[in-house]
Amino acid sequence: MTQRSSTYDVWSIMLGIAIIIIALMLWCLAFASQNVAAQTTNATKHPYGSDESLSEPRIFAEGAISTGDFESHPAFSPDGKTLYFVRSTPNFSLWTILVSRFAEGRWSTPEVAPFSGQYSDADPFITSDGSRLYFISNRPVVGKSTPDLDIWVMEKTAAGWSEPKNVGAPINSSGSEWYPTVAASGTIYFGSDREGGKGRTDIYRSRFVNGKYTEAENLGDAINTQANEFEPLIAPDESFLIIMAGGRSDARGGWDLYISYNRNGMWTKPANLGDKINSSGNEYSPIISPDSKYFFWTSTRGFADKPLEKRLNYQGLMNRLRSPRNGLGDIYQIDIGELLVDKPGNDGIR
Repeated sequence: MTQRSSTYDVWSIMLGIAIIIIALMLWCLAFASQNVAAQTTNATKHPYGSDESLSEPRIFAEGAISTGDFESHPAFSPDGKTLYFVRSTPNFSLWTILVSRFAEGRWSTPEVAPFSGQYSDADPFITSDGSRLYFISNRPVVGKSTPDLDIWVMEKTAAGWSEPKNVGAPINSSGSEWYPTVAASGTIYFGSDREGGKGRTDIYRSRFVNGKYTEAENLGDAINTQANEFEPLIAPDESFLIIMAGGRSDARGGWDLYISYNRNGMWTKPANLGDKINSSGNEYSPIISPDSKYFFWTSTRGFADKPLEKRLNYQGLMNRLRSPRNGLGDIYQIDIGELLVDKPGNDGIR
């Protein structure tokens, strides 16, 4: 009886140990599966991606990219891991293109881009395949006695970016050019104050045909007015156009962002992108993230746009003045779905 009881006790212990081992193995498998899934999600999610809905504007990379200085004009590499953007003096007397890279879960301290730092450089734009980077600059051009803003381009090489090259005529003119963006067809859209425009500055495009650019074409009365139109963001398929414009009757501030749709080759009347995007300040530099999930832009909205709720002491004032939302430019991000415009003739970005 005693021997049988002892044998039973041994088997009970062994069975218990086996159950514990099986349970541990199942737990390890479940944990490993979750870890793999998390790693897969992190590997596929772009660095600017958010785990929560961005239905309201949010300052991008606050403290790392968007600081108390004047930041604007973001441009991501196709994989989203490299960001070029502009940091300016408060009075816009000098613009410099900076670069930051995403590594180990954070954006690196920005550095002056190798091609910038001496002249006023701004408005970087990287093509969807990553092969070209366009920007504007007032750097000297051979044969031009008076410096103005021209569009420049660099080609991607095994060693990095090539030396900047002035794109020349018919895109550049005796006036200034701004904010080049390029469609999948190669057509380049840009702003210019060249002679013959409808206002002080207009939106133009130049088609890429047989390996060269055609004469710049004014987008006409549907887009341009006697006021000012700058900074066009063209959709890859040219189905819509987002512009920065000033002096319009429905403006929220000094410069607002508007959207127009291409309807059988005709542009619709630009519609204001509304109060989430536009403010009593200035809005500009519209871009869409490489994965088409987010809209980025620059805004000068600030804490002092509305009456303060309470008195600030000296330290509180200085903290506000030296931080984002101080009225200088900050880079903002929002879900692309928030750009849907509920107005007749506009059916949103598709």
